[in-house]
Amino acid sequence: MSGGLPFKPGQIQIEQKKMITYILLLYLPSWMALRYQYVSSPQTTRENFQWNVITMVFTLTIGLRHEIGGDWVTYAEGREYVTSLDLLTVLTDFRKGDPAFGLISWLSPTLGGDYFVNLVCGVLFTLGLVAFCRNQPNPWLALTAAVPYLVITVAMGYTRQAVAIGLSMFGLVALNAQNHFKFLMWIIAAATFHKSAVILIPLAFFAKSRSKWATIMGIAVIGPLAFALFLQESLERLFAGYADAEMESSGAFIRVAMNVLPATLFLIWRRRFALSDVAQKFWTWMSVGALFFLPALAFSPSSTAVDRVALYWIPIQLFVWSRLPTAVSRGHRSEQLVSQCVVAYSASVLLVWLLFGIHASAWLPYKWYPWELVKGVFSS
Repeated sequence: MSGGLPFKPGQIQIEQKKMITYILLLYLPSWMALRYQYVSSPQTTRENFQWNVITMVFTLTIGLRHEIGGDWVTYAEGREYVTSLDLLTVLTDFRKGDPAFGLISWLSPTLGGDYFVNLVCGVLFTLGLVAFCRNQPNPWLALTAAVPYLVITVAMGYTRQAVAIGLSMFGLVALNAQNHFKFLMWIIAAATFHKSAVILIPLAFFAKSRSKWATIMGIAVIGPLAFALFLQESLERLFAGYADAEMESSGAFIRVAMNVLPATLFLIWRRRFALSDVAQKFWTWMSVGALFFLPALAFSPSSTAVDRVALYWIPIQLFVWSRLPTAVSRGHRSEQLVSQCVVAYSASVLLVWLLFGIHASAWLPYKWYPWELVKGVFSS
Protein backbone atom coordinates (compact mmCIF):
# COMPACT_ATOMS: atom_id res chain seq x y z
CA MET A 1 0.00 0.00 0.00
CA SER A 2 1.10 3.53 -0.72
CA GLY A 3 0.63 6.16 1.97
CA GLY A 4 -1.80 3.95 3.87
CA LEU A 5 -4.31 3.89 0.99
CA PRO A 6 -6.17 0.63 0.23
CA PHE A 7 -4.92 0.92 -3.37
CA LYS A 8 -1.92 2.23 -5.25
CA PRO A 9 -2.23 5.58 -7.06
CA GLY A 10 -2.06 3.80 -10.41
CA GLN A 11 -5.11 1.73 -9.46
CA ILE A 12 -7.47 4.69 -9.05
CA GLN A 13 -8.90 4.28 -12.55
CA ILE A 14 -9.61 0.61 -11.84
CA GLU A 15 -11.34 1.55 -8.57
CA GLN A 16 -13.49 4.07 -10.44
CA LYS A 17 -14.68 1.35 -12.83
CA LYS A 18 -15.67 -0.82 -9.88
CA MET A 19 -17.67 2.05 -8.37
CA ILE A 20 -19.44 3.20 -11.54
CA THR A 21 -22.84 1.67 -10.65
CA TYR A 22 -22.91 3.37 -7.26
CA ILE A 23 -21.75 6.68 -8.73
CA LEU A 24 -24.58 6.53 -11.28
CA LEU A 25 -27.12 5.79 -8.52
CA LEU A 26 -26.04 9.02 -6.84
CA TYR A 27 -25.71 11.03 -10.04
CA LEU A 28 -29.30 10.45 -11.21
CA PRO A 29 -31.12 12.03 -8.23
CA SER A 30 -28.36 14.64 -7.75
CA TRP A 31 -28.81 15.91 -11.31
CA MET A 32 -32.58 16.01 -10.87
CA ALA A 33 -32.27 17.75 -7.50
CA LEU A 34 -30.22 20.59 -8.94
CA ARG A 35 -32.27 20.85 -12.13
CA TYR A 36 -35.72 20.67 -10.51
CA GLN A 37 -35.03 22.31 -7.18
CA TYR A 38 -38.57 23.37 -6.37
CA VAL A 39 -41.50 20.95 -6.48
CA SER A 40 -44.60 22.73 -5.26
CA SER A 41 -47.03 22.18 -8.14
CA PRO A 42 -49.32 19.13 -8.45
CA GLN A 43 -47.63 16.00 -9.72
CA THR A 44 -47.47 15.90 -13.50
CA THR A 45 -47.46 12.92 -15.83
CA ARG A 46 -43.82 13.64 -16.67
CA GLU A 47 -42.83 13.82 -13.01
CA ASN A 48 -44.63 10.56 -12.22
CA PHE A 49 -42.87 8.89 -15.15
CA GLN A 50 -39.48 10.08 -13.88
CA TRP A 51 -40.18 8.68 -10.43
CA ASN A 52 -41.46 5.40 -11.86
CA VAL A 53 -38.22 5.01 -13.82
CA ILE A 54 -36.04 5.81 -10.79
CA THR A 55 -38.10 3.43 -8.64
CA MET A 56 -37.53 0.62 -11.15
CA VAL A 57 -33.80 1.36 -11.44
CA PHE A 58 -33.29 1.36 -7.67
CA THR A 59 -35.46 -1.73 -7.17
CA LEU A 60 -33.65 -3.81 -9.78
CA THR A 61 -30.22 -2.62 -8.62
CA ILE A 62 -30.99 -3.55 -5.01
CA GLY A 63 -33.08 -6.64 -5.65
CA LEU A 64 -30.99 -8.36 -8.35
CA ARG A 65 -27.53 -7.70 -6.93
CA HIS A 66 -25.23 -10.72 -6.99
CA GLU A 67 -23.05 -11.55 -3.98
CA ILE A 68 -23.07 -7.95 -2.80
CA GLY A 69 -22.99 -6.99 0.89
CA GLY A 70 -21.15 -8.16 3.95
CA ASP A 71 -23.99 -10.45 5.09
CA TRP A 72 -24.65 -12.18 1.74
CA VAL A 73 -23.55 -15.60 2.99
CA THR A 74 -25.27 -15.16 6.35
CA TYR A 75 -28.60 -14.41 4.68
CA ALA A 76 -28.21 -17.38 2.34
CA GLU A 77 -27.60 -19.69 5.31
CA GLY A 78 -30.57 -18.18 7.15
CA ARG A 79 -32.83 -18.79 4.18
CA GLU A 80 -31.78 -22.43 4.02
CA TYR A 81 -32.58 -22.80 7.72
CA VAL A 82 -36.04 -21.23 7.32
CA THR A 83 -36.91 -23.51 4.41
CA SER A 84 -36.23 -26.50 6.67
CA LEU A 85 -39.07 -25.42 9.01
CA ASP A 86 -42.80 -25.94 8.55
CA LEU A 87 -44.87 -22.90 7.55
CA LEU A 88 -46.78 -22.70 10.85
CA THR A 89 -43.52 -22.46 12.80
CA VAL A 90 -42.23 -19.75 10.46
CA LEU A 91 -45.36 -17.63 10.96
CA THR A 92 -45.92 -18.10 14.68
CA ASP A 93 -42.63 -18.84 16.43
CA PHE A 94 -40.97 -15.43 16.86
CA ARG A 95 -37.90 -17.11 18.32
CA LYS A 96 -37.20 -18.57 14.87
CA GLY A 97 -37.25 -15.17 13.18
CA ASP A 98 -39.58 -12.49 11.85
CA PRO A 99 -42.79 -13.84 10.24
CA ALA A 100 -43.04 -11.75 7.06
CA PHE A 101 -39.40 -12.15 6.13
CA GLY A 102 -39.62 -15.82 7.13
CA LEU A 103 -42.59 -16.34 4.80
CA ILE A 104 -40.75 -14.81 1.83
CA SER A 105 -37.70 -16.95 2.60
CA TRP A 106 -39.85 -20.08 3.00
CA LEU A 107 -41.45 -19.51 -0.42
CA SER A 108 -38.15 -18.70 -2.15
CA PRO A 109 -36.80 -22.14 -3.19
CA THR A 110 -39.34 -22.48 -6.00
CA LEU A 111 -39.35 -18.77 -6.90
CA GLY A 112 -35.69 -17.86 -7.32
CA GLY A 113 -33.94 -18.38 -4.00
CA ASP A 114 -31.95 -15.46 -2.62
CA TYR A 115 -32.76 -13.30 -5.65
CA PHE A 116 -36.51 -13.66 -5.08
CA VAL A 117 -36.06 -12.64 -1.43
CA ASN A 118 -33.86 -9.68 -2.34
CA LEU A 119 -36.18 -8.54 -5.13
CA VAL A 120 -39.30 -8.57 -2.92
CA CYS A 121 -37.42 -6.77 -0.18
CA GLY A 122 -35.99 -4.32 -2.73
CA VAL A 123 -39.50 -3.48 -3.96
CA LEU A 124 -40.83 -2.85 -0.44
CA PHE A 125 -37.81 -0.79 0.61
CA THR A 126 -37.73 1.34 -2.54
CA LEU A 127 -41.47 2.05 -2.50
CA GLY A 128 -41.24 3.25 1.11
CA LEU A 129 -38.16 5.33 0.36
CA VAL A 130 -39.75 6.98 -2.70
CA ALA A 131 -42.99 7.67 -0.83
CA PHE A 132 -41.04 9.40 1.94
CA CYS A 133 -38.87 11.40 -0.47
CA ARG A 134 -41.86 12.58 -2.50
CA ASN A 135 -43.38 13.89 0.72
CA GLN A 136 -40.48 16.36 1.06
CA PRO A 137 -40.22 19.86 -0.53
CA ASN A 138 -37.27 18.78 -2.70
CA PRO A 139 -37.82 15.02 -3.17
CA TRP A 140 -34.81 14.55 -5.45
CA LEU A 141 -32.52 16.09 -2.84
CA ALA A 142 -33.97 13.72 -0.23
CA LEU A 143 -33.21 10.76 -2.50
CA THR A 144 -29.70 12.08 -3.09
CA ALA A 145 -29.08 12.11 0.65
CA ALA A 146 -30.40 8.54 0.90
CA VAL A 147 -28.09 6.96 -1.68
CA PRO A 148 -24.64 6.84 0.00
CA TYR A 149 -25.64 4.99 3.16
CA LEU A 150 -29.33 4.05 3.29
CA VAL A 151 -29.57 2.70 -0.28
CA ILE A 152 -26.11 1.30 -0.90
CA THR A 153 -24.98 0.13 2.54
CA VAL A 154 -28.25 -0.66 4.34
CA ALA A 155 -30.54 -1.81 1.52
CA MET A 156 -27.78 -3.90 -0.06
CA GLY A 157 -26.38 -5.17 3.22
CA TYR A 158 -29.00 -5.38 5.98
CA THR A 159 -31.93 -6.79 4.00
CA ARG A 160 -34.45 -7.40 6.81
CA GLN A 161 -33.85 -4.11 8.53
CA ALA A 162 -33.88 -2.24 5.24
CA VAL A 163 -37.44 -3.43 4.60
CA ALA A 164 -38.42 -2.44 8.14
CA ILE A 165 -37.01 1.04 7.52
CA GLY A 166 -38.78 1.28 4.15
CA LEU A 167 -42.15 0.35 5.67
CA SER A 168 -41.57 2.70 8.61
CA MET A 169 -41.07 5.52 6.09
CA PHE A 170 -44.59 4.83 4.82
CA GLY A 171 -45.55 5.31 8.46
CA LEU A 172 -43.72 8.62 8.65
CA VAL A 173 -45.67 9.85 5.63
CA ALA A 174 -48.90 8.88 7.39
CA LEU A 175 -47.74 10.63 10.54
CA ASN A 176 -47.04 13.79 8.56
CA ALA A 177 -50.70 13.62 7.47
CA GLN A 178 -51.56 13.24 11.19
CA ASN A 179 -52.93 9.75 10.63
CA HIS A 180 -51.61 8.01 13.73
CA PHE A 181 -53.53 4.79 13.11
CA LYS A 182 -51.90 4.31 9.70
CA PHE A 183 -48.53 5.11 11.25
CA LEU A 184 -49.07 2.38 13.84
CA MET A 185 -50.15 -0.14 11.19
CA TRP A 186 -47.05 0.54 9.08
CA ILE A 187 -44.74 0.15 12.08
CA ILE A 188 -46.39 -3.14 12.98
CA ALA A 189 -45.89 -4.28 9.37
CA ALA A 190 -42.24 -3.20 9.62
CA ALA A 191 -41.88 -5.21 12.83
CA THR A 192 -42.88 -8.38 10.97
CA PHE A 193 -39.60 -8.00 9.06
CA HIS A 194 -37.50 -6.79 12.00
CA LYS A 195 -39.01 -6.63 15.48
CA SER A 196 -36.86 -3.70 16.52
CA ALA A 197 -39.01 -1.37 14.36
CA VAL A 198 -41.46 -1.00 17.25
CA ILE A 199 -38.95 1.34 18.86
CA LEU A 200 -40.50 4.10 16.71
CA ILE A 201 -44.00 3.75 18.19
CA PRO A 202 -43.40 5.79 21.37
CA LEU A 203 -42.05 8.70 19.33
CA ALA A 204 -45.42 9.19 17.63
CA PHE A 205 -47.13 9.03 21.02
CA PHE A 206 -44.83 11.75 22.34
CA ALA A 207 -45.53 13.92 19.29
CA LYS A 208 -49.28 13.71 19.83
CA SER A 209 -49.22 14.24 23.59
CA ARG A 210 -49.52 17.78 24.92
CA SER A 211 -48.78 16.85 28.51
CA LYS A 212 -45.31 16.05 29.81
CA TRP A 213 -46.88 13.76 32.43
CA ALA A 214 -48.72 11.86 29.72
CA THR A 215 -45.40 11.54 27.90
CA ILE A 216 -43.72 10.18 31.02
CA MET A 217 -46.58 7.72 31.55
CA GLY A 218 -46.31 6.71 27.90
CA ILE A 219 -42.63 5.92 28.35
CA ALA A 220 -43.40 3.96 31.54
CA VAL A 221 -46.13 1.87 29.90
CA ILE A 222 -45.19 1.53 26.23
CA GLY A 223 -41.49 0.87 26.80
CA PRO A 224 -41.83 -2.27 28.96
CA LEU A 225 -44.77 -3.51 26.87
CA ALA A 226 -42.85 -3.21 23.63
CA PHE A 227 -39.88 -4.92 25.24
CA ALA A 228 -42.01 -7.78 26.58
CA LEU A 229 -44.01 -8.40 23.41
CA PHE A 230 -41.50 -7.85 20.65
CA LEU A 231 -37.94 -7.17 21.67
CA GLN A 232 -36.97 -9.43 24.54
CA GLU A 233 -36.04 -12.43 22.43
CA SER A 234 -34.35 -10.28 19.80
CA LEU A 235 -32.32 -8.33 22.33
CA GLU A 236 -31.26 -11.48 24.13
CA ARG A 237 -29.92 -12.85 20.84
CA LEU A 238 -28.45 -9.48 19.95
CA PHE A 239 -26.46 -9.14 23.15
CA ALA A 240 -25.51 -12.82 23.14
CA GLY A 241 -24.06 -12.40 19.66
CA TYR A 242 -22.75 -8.86 19.83
CA ALA A 243 -22.33 -7.52 23.35
CA ASP A 244 -21.02 -10.64 25.05
CA ALA A 245 -18.43 -10.96 22.32
CA GLU A 246 -17.79 -7.20 22.62
CA MET A 247 -18.08 -6.84 18.87
CA GLU A 248 -17.36 -3.38 17.55
CA SER A 249 -19.06 -2.10 14.43
CA SER A 250 -16.44 -0.39 12.28
CA GLY A 251 -17.35 3.22 11.64
CA ALA A 252 -20.26 3.24 14.11
CA PHE A 253 -19.29 6.67 15.39
CA ILE A 254 -19.24 8.13 11.86
CA ARG A 255 -22.63 6.65 11.00
CA VAL A 256 -24.20 7.89 14.23
CA ALA A 257 -22.61 11.30 13.61
CA MET A 258 -24.30 11.36 10.18
CA ASN A 259 -27.62 11.42 12.07
CA VAL A 260 -26.38 13.82 14.74
CA LEU A 261 -25.40 16.55 12.27
CA PRO A 262 -28.84 17.05 10.66
CA ALA A 263 -30.53 16.49 14.03
CA THR A 264 -28.49 19.32 15.55
CA LEU A 265 -29.30 21.63 12.63
CA PHE A 266 -32.99 20.84 13.00
CA LEU A 267 -32.98 21.60 16.72
CA ILE A 268 -31.27 24.93 16.05
CA TRP A 269 -33.57 26.02 13.20
CA ARG A 270 -36.69 23.90 13.76
CA ARG A 271 -39.03 26.91 13.71
CA ARG A 272 -37.87 27.67 10.18
CA PHE A 273 -39.00 24.30 8.83
CA ALA A 274 -42.69 25.29 8.52
CA LEU A 275 -44.11 22.14 10.12
CA SER A 276 -47.37 21.37 11.88
CA ASP A 277 -47.20 21.16 15.68
CA VAL A 278 -47.38 17.36 15.60
CA ALA A 279 -44.68 17.05 12.92
CA GLN A 280 -42.41 19.51 14.72
CA LYS A 281 -42.76 17.60 17.98
CA PHE A 282 -42.11 14.28 16.28
CA TRP A 283 -38.96 15.45 14.51
CA THR A 284 -37.81 17.17 17.68
CA TRP A 285 -38.04 13.84 19.50
CA MET A 286 -36.31 12.12 16.58
CA SER A 287 -33.51 14.69 16.79
CA VAL A 288 -33.12 14.26 20.53
CA GLY A 289 -33.02 10.50 20.00
CA ALA A 290 -30.30 10.89 17.37
CA LEU A 291 -28.19 12.86 19.86
CA PHE A 292 -28.74 10.14 22.47
CA PHE A 293 -26.85 7.59 20.38
CA LEU A 294 -23.55 9.40 20.84
CA PRO A 295 -23.30 8.77 24.62
CA ALA A 296 -24.89 5.37 24.01
CA LEU A 297 -21.85 4.43 21.92
CA ALA A 298 -19.60 5.37 24.81
CA PHE A 299 -21.45 3.34 27.43
CA SER A 300 -22.81 0.39 25.46
CA PRO A 301 -20.79 -2.85 25.62
CA SER A 302 -21.37 -3.17 21.87
CA SER A 303 -21.22 -0.38 19.31
CA THR A 304 -22.80 -2.84 16.85
CA ALA A 305 -26.02 -2.96 18.89
CA VAL A 306 -26.22 0.84 19.02
CA ASP A 307 -25.31 1.12 15.34
CA ARG A 308 -28.13 -1.18 14.24
CA VAL A 309 -30.79 0.56 16.37
CA ALA A 310 -29.64 3.96 15.08
CA LEU A 311 -30.53 2.85 11.54
CA TYR A 312 -34.16 3.79 12.23
CA TRP A 313 -33.04 7.40 12.63
CA ILE A 314 -31.61 7.63 9.10
CA PRO A 315 -34.82 9.27 7.75
CA ILE A 316 -33.86 12.38 9.70
CA GLN A 317 -31.00 12.82 7.22
CA LEU A 318 -33.40 12.80 4.26
CA PHE A 319 -35.89 15.02 6.08
CA VAL A 320 -33.43 17.72 7.12
CA TRP A 321 -31.15 17.80 4.08
CA SER A 322 -34.10 18.11 1.67
CA ARG A 323 -35.66 20.95 3.69
CA LEU A 324 -32.50 22.78 4.70
CA PRO A 325 -32.20 24.95 1.54
CA THR A 326 -35.58 26.63 2.11
CA ALA A 327 -35.24 26.65 5.90
CA VAL A 328 -31.98 28.57 6.20
CA SER A 329 -31.75 30.52 2.94
CA ARG A 330 -33.09 33.96 2.16
CA GLY A 331 -33.12 33.88 -1.61
CA HIS A 332 -33.01 31.71 -4.73
CA ARG A 333 -29.24 31.93 -5.12
CA SER A 334 -28.49 30.93 -1.52
CA GLU A 335 -30.97 28.05 -1.77
CA GLN A 336 -29.13 26.78 -4.83
CA LEU A 337 -25.84 27.02 -2.93
CA VAL A 338 -27.18 25.02 0.03
CA SER A 339 -28.59 22.37 -2.34
CA GLN A 340 -25.21 22.10 -4.06
CA CYS A 341 -23.56 21.67 -0.65
CA VAL A 342 -25.94 18.81 0.20
CA VAL A 343 -25.12 17.11 -3.11
CA ALA A 344 -21.38 17.61 -2.54
CA TYR A 345 -21.68 16.24 1.00
CA SER A 346 -23.53 13.14 -0.25
CA ALA A 347 -20.93 12.56 -2.95
CA SER A 348 -18.14 12.88 -0.39
CA VAL A 349 -19.78 10.35 1.92
CA LEU A 350 -20.13 7.86 -0.92
CA LEU A 351 -16.59 8.23 -2.28
CA VAL A 352 -14.91 8.17 1.13
CA TRP A 353 -16.75 4.98 2.07
CA LEU A 354 -16.07 3.23 -1.25
CA LEU A 355 -12.39 4.17 -1.23
CA PHE A 356 -11.54 3.81 2.45
CA GLY A 357 -14.32 1.71 4.04
CA ILE A 358 -13.01 -1.43 5.74
CA HIS A 359 -15.85 -3.56 4.35
CA ALA A 360 -16.33 -1.73 1.03
CA SER A 361 -14.71 -4.66 -0.78
CA ALA A 362 -17.90 -6.66 -0.14
CA TRP A 363 -19.69 -4.17 -2.43
CA LEU A 364 -16.99 -3.82 -5.09
CA PRO A 365 -17.32 -4.33 -7.92
CA TYR A 366 -21.10 -4.23 -8.23
CA LYS A 367 -22.47 -7.36 -9.91
CA TRP A 368 -25.96 -7.65 -11.39
CA TYR A 369 -27.42 -11.16 -11.49
CA PRO A 370 -28.96 -11.08 -15.02
CA TRP A 371 -25.68 -9.79 -16.44
CA GLU A 372 -23.76 -12.48 -14.57
CA LEU A 373 -26.03 -15.08 -16.17
CA VAL A 374 -25.40 -13.66 -19.63
CA LYS A 375 -21.63 -13.64 -19.07
CA GLY A 376 -21.84 -17.24 -17.84
CA VAL A 377 -23.62 -18.35 -21.02
CA PHE A 378 -21.06 -16.72 -23.34
CA SER A 379 -18.06 -17.87 -21.33
CA SER A 380 -19.17 -21.52 -21.24
